[in-house]
Amino acid sequence: MTEHTAPPAAASEPAPERPRSRRRGALLFLRDVVVIVAAALVISFLIKTFLIRSFYIPSESMQSTLLVNDRIIVNQLVPDLVAVERGDVIVFRDPGSWLTPAPEQPRSPLEEGIDAILTLVGLSASDSDEHLVKRVIGLPGDRIVCCNDLGQLSINGVPLDEPYVELPEGRRDVSGSDFQQDVPAGQLWVMGDNRYDSSDSRVNGPVPIDDVVGRAFVVSWPLERWGWLDNYPLVFDGVDPRP
Repeated sequence: MTEHTAPPAAASEPAPERPRSRRRGALLFLRDVVVIVAAALVISFLIKTFLIRSFYIPSESMQSTLLVNDRIIVNQLVPDLVAVERGDVIVFRDPGSWLTPAPEQPRSPLEEGIDAILTLVGLSASDSDEHLVKRVIGLPGDRIVCCNDLGQLSINGVPLDEPYVELPEGRRDVSGSDFQQDVPAGQLWVMGDNRYDSSDSRVNGPVPIDDVVGRAFVVSWPLERWGWLDNYPLVFDGVDPRP
């Protein structure tokens, strides 16, 4: 009798992955991505709404502190939770008649969509042309006088040395015209650093504090211009409120 050796048992092959399991895994991954993106958008929206947001500079009135098309980050806790101080660079809504309507530039639907998303998360500001950027010079109750024999502006009788002011060659007066103004309660006296090319409180009057959106504290773009914005506290250090 011939003895036959039984062939070794074949190794069991893994069961093929079920298409349904793969689809379920893909759906779970997609769900997680959607949740993460949605959470990021909500957080960015809350930050933009209550803490900071971005604006771009449309004019030359703040040169050379700020240049045209610079982007700035604005602290929106000012002035509601943090008081405005002299020297602050602030963004404020047009109180009325400061701005002339700018013609709308045609943009593609893709550009509109991208800008809407960036505005939502605070990385762009489609309404920048409805706001202004100036430096706070006078607080409520201050008396602003310009110019003395040295060309200086004075607050409550204290003359200022203003290193941020851009002057034309050969000029030393920090304003092209003399003026005297008592700042009313609830308002601010603001001026551009480029004093000879700025329509500011000298032309349009004080700005209501209620119109202030926030204080600009950093130039964020372009990268070579990145830097903190100084409010020059030493310039105003000797100024006391009027009695």
